[in-house]
Amino acid sequence: MSVVNRFLKYVSFDTQSNETSATTPSTEKQMNLALALKEEIEAMGLTEISLDEHAYLMATFPANTEAKITTIGFIAHLDTSPDMSGENVKPRIVENYDGKEIVLNEKEKVVLSPSMFPELLQHIGEDIIVTDGTTLLGADNKAGIAEIMTAIQYLIDHPAIKHGKIRIAFNPDEEIGMGASKFDVVKFGCEWAYTMDGGEIGELEYENFNAAAAVVKIKGLNVHPGYAKNKMVNASLIAALFAGMLPSQERPEHTEGYEGFFHLTGMTGTVEEATLSYIVRDHDKTKFEHRLQLLQNVTDYLNKAYSEGTVQLEIKQQYRNMREIVEPQQHIIELAKKAISEVGIEPLVRPIRGGTDGAQLSFKGLPCPNIFAGGLNFHGRYEWIPVQSMEKAVKVIVKIVELNANLY
Repeated sequence: MSVVNRFLKYVSFDTQSNETSATTPSTEKQMNLALALKEEIEAMGLTEISLDEHAYLMATFPANTEAKITTIGFIAHLDTSPDMSGENVKPRIVENYDGKEIVLNEKEKVVLSPSMFPELLQHIGEDIIVTDGTTLLGADNKAGIAEIMTAIQYLIDHPAIKHGKIRIAFNPDEEIGMGASKFDVVKFGCEWAYTMDGGEIGELEYENFNAAAAVVKIKGLNVHPGYAKNKMVNASLIAALFAGMLPSQERPEHTEGYEGFFHLTGMTGTVEEATLSYIVRDHDKTKFEHRLQLLQNVTDYLNKAYSEGTVQLEIKQQYRNMREIVEPQQHIIELAKKAISEVGIEPLVRPIRGGTDGAQLSFKGLPCPNIFAGGLNFHGRYEWIPVQSMEKAVKVIVKIVELNANLY
């Protein structure tokens, strides 16, 4: 089965995760895809297959040589983003893309345009898989799953390529930051692994944001507005003050590359009470700590301006930059860079402006950089992926396996 056919099969499964759920997987429908993959893996003849009650699926492609070759792994996640529906996805292949606008949904006037997404122009002449404009596509991360499965099948069909033991894993709930929470690194049994969860072709990432979530709760005092002088404390106005005291140019819409940000993700309020929800991100550990301290400083200032306890700040650490774990082991990065180069792609080594399962796995003892899966505009109706990028990702996996064996 080709990587395209696998991908089209996998996106037919609705696997949205749910950030409000207390279970793992956060949605039972993720298990449906895991069960289908388990059946496919069994038919391929892989060994040491396990699927636990939390939808963590692992398997082994045994070595075909007596040489002592380091065991490496490849990982992708089952779930799609809660940001948009992944139910009843209707993918369409636009063959030999001509560089013009692609009408995704004429009725809803949804158009994928190079004027809004200029990266489309880098894929003229390629075959592009798009949505019908009513759902996300699911390339994040079903493209990664399809690429890993296709690469393993290629290695099965080409036994002349010598390789060591290869482990593969598909996990739930990456999109809600819980993908590595119940991942058994010891059971997986690899020296290192790669997540196939990046975007544009050529991407290789081993740096991600340090991340925290912050909730600001504000207590006001509601009094009849006709008699409120020197009595009323308007929680919503204090919330607006809080938001205004953070640097306006350090928001996601004004930042790129290594620049961090404060992102106001939610705001509710009345006179009596108000709540602000933030995510805080920075690649630099010191700058990240300064960001968290600024939130505390603003909280302290407003409590002095009004009264102690008016503003309450809760900070939850989410994940850390895996660079400190992966960078000292440059051979892991160099192996991937060489593989990408040898299949005719320019490696794009860049920081992830987000998180990845690989970050948490790295801190659990499994160094785990991230390699492109080929998709763009994740999490929404404008998501798309070039067929040729998926095919190249398959070749990169095969080449990594081959190069790893050649080291011994």
